Amino acid sequence: MSAMLAIATVELRRFLRDKSNIFFVFIFPLLLILLLGSQFGAGSGQARVAIAGPGSALAQALTAKLQSAGVAVTASGENAARADLSRGRTDVGLFLDDADGAAFDAGRPAELDVVMASQSSAQAVLQQVRTAVQAVGLERSQLAALAGAGIPEYRARPALDQAAAQVAVPTVEIVDTNDMAQEFRGLGKFDLGAAQQLLLFVFLSSLTGAATLIQARRFGVVGRVMSAPVSSGQVVAGQALGRFAIAFLQGGFIMAGTALLFGVDWGNLWLSALVLVLFCAVAAAAAMMVGSVIDNDTAAAGVGVGGGLVLGGLGGCMVPPEFFPEALATISYVTPHRWAYDAFAAIQRRDGTLGDILPQLGVLAGMATALLLLGAWLLRRSLSRAL
Repeated sequence: MSAMLAIATVELRRFLRDKSNIFFVFIFPLLLILLLGSQFGAGSGQARVAIAGPGSALAQALTAKLQSAGVAVTASGENAARADLSRGRTDVGLFLDDADGAAFDAGRPAELDVVMASQSSAQAVLQQVRTAVQAVGLERSQLAALAGAGIPEYRARPALDQAAAQVAVPTVEIVDTNDMAQEFRGLGKFDLGAAQQLLLFVFLSSLTGAATLIQARRFGVVGRVMSAPVSSGQVVAGQALGRFAIAFLQGGFIMAGTALLFGVDWGNLWLSALVLVLFCAVAAAAAMMVGSVIDNDTAAAGVGVGGGLVLGGLGGCMVPPEFFPEALATISYVTPHRWAYDAFAAIQRRDGTLGDILPQLGVLAGMATALLLLGAWLLRRSLSRAL
């Protein structure tokens, strides 16, 4: 047992001493999750409006009305607003000047310059801007009418607020009954991407890390270990445990990092950790297979990168499998990624229990056992050849 743990510890230390692993294993996945979540994550489609021009009561009223409707409003200069529009950083630009502010203060009509961006979502945001402008105009007209009736503004405005509070405004709640929308409902901005990249990078790093196993055989490290009172079974078990420790360290780091930095909700932490453990076992066993059947470490790294990307893409780590055609979705179940993806989806989106993810856990455990036995047999045979 101590020999097995010692071999696993050495493998983990060798992995951590390679400085190139620090970026690609720990930093790069977090950067990718941040990028994907910012671009495509839930909530990334929030309506955005830029109001350019001098500060005025009109700008304040429009800002308050838009923000109350859930629109993100930024105040900027004219050039900055046009730059944001051209780059798609905002949906609608509202350009005000001193004449607009003076007309609003005087209760006269004002002509506002509105520019819509080219993205498809801008049309809906433009409608929200129109609604806000009409609401502000209506409120201003009501104040002007009360002022015309001899009521000062300091009394008219509270009266309007009181009347608005007493009248129940009809509201419309839009419920999207689309199955796809319901599937992803409630997910945070980074939740989906975090689960996908976790599975992709853990498996990818494990496969590419198989090159260290080949180097250990080529450079005689395994042979020197076998010269000690250590059985081949202990060497094989130590190598498997080492591969698992590397995969679990990376997976645990991504889970903790995304939860702390991006607020990713992993649902029931114990169940998510259980899914990660079984998936890491599959990845470690696959790495042992690659490291046992290939004798060239460069070729093994290429196979690891290519195989990891293909399996990850097929398993839903790049595009959610919910968007796959039916045939491709069926094929995706040959990968461990798809089973782990489904388990994370059940935990994160539907508060799944252990009973809900038992089928996924069972398949992952079966894959891990089969690959581990095969990988151990191949590695034992490879060690025998080396000696």
